[in-house]
Amino acid sequence: MDGLDRFLATFFNARIFARYLPDMLAGVWTTIWLAGAVIALGLSLGLALACLRAYGWRIASFFIICFADMGRALPPLVLILIMYFGLPGLGLRMPGPLVLILVLGTVLAAFAEEIFWAGLTSVPKGQWEAGRATGLGFTQTLVQIALPQAARLALPPLVNRVLAISKMTALGSVIGVSEILSVASTAQSFTGSAAPLTMGAIAYVIVFLPLVVLTRLLERRFAWKV
Repeated sequence: MDGLDRFLATFFNARIFARYLPDMLAGVWTTIWLAGAVIALGLSLGLALACLRAYGWRIASFFIICFADMGRALPPLVLILIMYFGLPGLGLRMPGPLVLILVLGTVLAAFAEEIFWAGLTSVPKGQWEAGRATGLGFTQTLVQIALPQAARLALPPLVNRVLAISKMTALGSVIGVSEILSVASTAQSFTGSAAPLTMGAIAYVIVFLPLVVLTRLLERRFAWKV
C-alpha cells in the first residue's frame, strides 16, 4: 500500500463512511436545530437589551452592561460545565441541549447587545430629533427611525459573530449532546480511524458554508453606498 492508499484508507474509508452515515445525519440535524435555537435566543435577547438600554434608565443600563461584559469575558465552555455539572448540586438538572442553548444564546446576546448598541449610538442625533419633531414618541422614533439604521450598521459584525458562536455547538460534545463532533468522536473511538473525523469536518462545511456565503451576500446587499 503506497502513501496515497494509506491516506485514503485513514481519512476516507468508504466502509466506515457508510457505517456511520445515519448517525452523522442525525448529528447534523441536531447541530442545525441547536444553532437555530441559539441564534433566535441570542439575537432577540440582544436586540431587546439594546433597545431597553436606549431609554437611558441608569439601573437597567448598569445591569445590561454587566451582563454584556460578563457574557463576553467568560469562556462558554466554563459556563456549560458549571450549569451541567454544578447546578445538579442545587437540585436543578437540565438536559444537555437546553444547557447548550441557554449558554450559547446568552453569550451571543451579550455580543449582539453591544453590536446593536453601537449601531444605535452611531445614528446621528439629528435623526432622533427629526423623529420627535414630527410628533413621534421615543419608542416610535426608536423602532421606526433609529433601529432600521442601526441594524444595517450592525449587520456585518453581527453575522460574523453569529457564525462564530453557532459553530460552538461543538462544545455540546463534552456534555453528551449528540451533535456532529460528538458523533464523530464516538465513532473514532470505536473504529480507531480518522475517517469519522473527516466525516465531521465535511458535515460542518456542508452546514456552515452556505451560511458563510449568505453572510457575504447580506453584507454586500446592506453595505452603505459611497
